[in-house]
Amino acid sequence: MKVMHILKFTFSLILFITSYAILYGNSFSENKPEGVPSKESEIAYIDSNIVLDSFSVYPDEAFDDIFSEKFDSLVNDLHIRNAYNIDSTVNPLITDPRLSLCESTYNTEFKMQDIPDSVLIDRLEALNSMIDLSYNESVKKMIDFYSQRIRGKVEIMLGLSNYYFPFFEQILDKYQLPIELKYMAIIESALNAKAFSRAGASGLWQFMYGTGKLYGLEVNTYVDERRDPIKSTEAAARYLRDLYAIYGDWHLVIAAYNCGPGNINRAIARSGGKRDYWSIYYRLPRETRGYVPAFISAAYIMNYYKFHNLTPQLSSTHSITDTVMVSDFINFNQIVSGLDINIETIRELNPMYKKDVIPAKKDHPYPLVLPFESISRFIQSEKDILAYKREVYFPNNKIKEPEKLAANTTTTPKVPSTEGKTKVYYTVKTNEVIGMVAGWFKVKTSDLKYWNNIRGNLIRSGQKLTIYVPNDMADYYKDFDAMTFNEKQHAIGKTTTQQIIVSKDAAGDANFIYHTVRSGDNLWDIAKKYPGASADEIKSLNNITDTRGLYPGQKLKIIKKS
Repeated sequence: MKVMHILKFTFSLILFITSYAILYGNSFSENKPEGVPSKESEIAYIDSNIVLDSFSVYPDEAFDDIFSEKFDSLVNDLHIRNAYNIDSTVNPLITDPRLSLCESTYNTEFKMQDIPDSVLIDRLEALNSMIDLSYNESVKKMIDFYSQRIRGKVEIMLGLSNYYFPFFEQILDKYQLPIELKYMAIIESALNAKAFSRAGASGLWQFMYGTGKLYGLEVNTYVDERRDPIKSTEAAARYLRDLYAIYGDWHLVIAAYNCGPGNINRAIARSGGKRDYWSIYYRLPRETRGYVPAFISAAYIMNYYKFHNLTPQLSSTHSITDTVMVSDFINFNQIVSGLDINIETIRELNPMYKKDVIPAKKDHPYPLVLPFESISRFIQSEKDILAYKREVYFPNNKIKEPEKLAANTTTTPKVPSTEGKTKVYYTVKTNEVIGMVAGWFKVKTSDLKYWNNIRGNLIRSGQKLTIYVPNDMADYYKDFDAMTFNEKQHAIGKTTTQQIIVSKDAAGDANFIYHTVRSGDNLWDIAKKYPGASADEIKSLNNITDTRGLYPGQKLKIIKKS
């Protein structure tokens, strides 16, 4: 009997280790590309200026730099820009009315510094969450980030949540998981179904290729189910359930989703076996330290956005939809031919199809999502739609390579000509997007991407771009690198909503001190640096009519207080 007990225990241990190893080596985090050892998997994440012996369970860190890039991808995505009619030549953070809305929206009376901590704590507790919604300074700073710094993007996400959250809630309920886990998709992808990280994570839940395959998601030339809202959420729910079976703590589960179980286990070991997120906080990668505060803050802002004067912005394509299964090859252009619908709408509602082709067969049907009013028309006209230009799109009933569809018009990609042009360089500034830069230099966005080997639409602050301009305009465009945003907009005949003027007679006045605006500054933060100053006073003194128009390098005068 004793031998049998030992054998059973040994078998159970082997089974646990095998299952754990599968999870241990697979992470959604873009910090840990599969098959590529990273520093995060080799060293402990302890900031040199932190003394762990005097560790405080009340972290006070800002993570704007980490999460700004994630949310920037939302408004840089072509499909999102089309869905929300965002002008690609306009800075969405400053002048786009679809994002910034109006001055009254930003100059809300509900500023973060005016809201007592006790009110924020009471609001979080009122959510009655199964997941502990702790409150500390890091959480407060993330709430400020959502409610003040990326207001326009939050309003887009509020609109998108009306479409995606019902899917998430139904599936999380099916697996008996906390419904609040739906907020993880906000910090993973900003609710952008086509989000794609530098490390290769894709979709609403940012699955890496191997992890997606492990959880049953199909990824091939034509289909990427990591971008399928329903199937990817099913996979994410199963992964979260498996992580909870290991840790039994939702904060650790959420953190492990970001950096992988390996990093969590090392942090637990190095903290003497503590299994509380806040106790191992400073042993975690910096992004993961911000992940749980970002989650808690997302839960807050998605429930209390009205208290911060935020308004959901509804998409022009995400309306009431329905799904029909197709069992034969079909091209999006065939669907457009039979329905009064824009191809961008089809792409937006069906993000899992990579080449505008649904590779369906009788023994392997695929879903097609359409606006509700188009479903019956599609069913009635399906035969005609499938027959439309069948030999063009599917000769001999085979899928034609997408690049060969244009073979009759061109055989090679068109390379932008540089003849008669001079190369100039431009350094990307904070919050600039690629369409905006192309507009300033009067070049095609596709040419700018070709010259700089840019695959998507994302450019980063500090990135140096090569741009070819007419020879006789080279000197003119060389000056653009030193121009302010307003000056560049004025150069192409665009006006901005802000008019910021500093009185000429203020220079050298001993009654004033001058503040140079830095990236990320706002009037409320600036005012806090000067005793007795207020945001309204600075605004009035400098004739600022739109606080969204602050830009790095701008000089603001502030009255000296005795």
